[in-house]
Amino acid sequence: MAAGRRPTLADVAREVGVSAKTVSRVLNEDGPVSARTREQVLTAVARLGFQPNLMARNIRVGGPDTTIGLVVPDLGNPFFGAVARSIEDTVRDRGLTLLMGSSADDPDRERALTDTFLARRISILMVAPSVGADHSHLRTHRAAGLPVVFVDRPGAGLVTDSVVSSNRAGSHDGVAHLIAHGHRRIGFVGDLPTKLYTRRERLAGYRAALQEAGLPHDRSLVVNAHDQRGASAATSQLLGLADPPTALFAGNNIVALGIVTELARRRRKDVAVVAFDDVALAEALEPALTVVAQHPEEIGRSAATAALARLDGDRSRVRTITVRTRLIVRGSGERPAPALQEA
Repeated sequence: MAAGRRPTLADVAREVGVSAKTVSRVLNEDGPVSARTREQVLTAVARLGFQPNLMARNIRVGGPDTTIGLVVPDLGNPFFGAVARSIEDTVRDRGLTLLMGSSADDPDRERALTDTFLARRISILMVAPSVGADHSHLRTHRAAGLPVVFVDRPGAGLVTDSVVSSNRAGSHDGVAHLIAHGHRRIGFVGDLPTKLYTRRERLAGYRAALQEAGLPHDRSLVVNAHDQRGASAATSQLLGLADPPTALFAGNNIVALGIVTELARRRRKDVAVVAFDDVALAEALEPALTVVAQHPEEIGRSAATAALARLDGDRSRVRTITVRTRLIVRGSGERPAPALQEA
């Protein structure tokens, strides 16, 4: 078999020394085959990384829709819901059906899900990687022609296409916006430590904006928060400092809700806030929340388009597609620093 060529049914048959019809019977479980032959065929399939051409088979026999497997960290997260919806919209005209599962950001659960999808002989695999996950087990499948695309975060142990947001540039823009309104003490509230790519990039953007403005990086202004309650506690901690921040940057939308809740509880209308990622009903808050918004629909569309191109035979160099964020000015991030209010 030539290097780089996707193995065929005939290659499996040749490897085992049986007919292609016998291989087909094993894979489709539609005819009598000895236990020994079945084992030999399945071993050869795994060794060669054979993936049936379901598109061709469906057209030929009128079978069920070809499937795409999508693994995300949280099915309840609106961001990933929007990504999935966009993927589904993009592939619908190709007769493809989306299967989706949650890893709960657990690498073992992610591996189990991907194995389940692969066992179903999916035509495309998309994964939003979990922290600490190793994707080297997908190398054989990708080499055999299965399109694999990482979504929102790059994977580890596998070189393949990825679609991500401009996390670092977006955070830089949000913090620079606060600096432009006179703030020099700017707190960062978000998930720490920064093992996850998105969190690490957003913190790096925060630091880059401070450095660019000649401001020191004060570690006391960077506080860990994983959920809304933790963000409220982190906000309270920051406001209790001897030299508290005059502005806060939220590392994600869940943290942002904790920040604005705590500020409202304290009746603090003098602290500026910018959040990474949009928040439901952000315009209903008082003041409305300024955000660095992602484009989940564009992320999904770009991931699906890249995967379909690979399915159609695109063998060009692996690429990372970065979808730009945008700053949406609504009011909370435009509160001037106290020194400017007094001037």
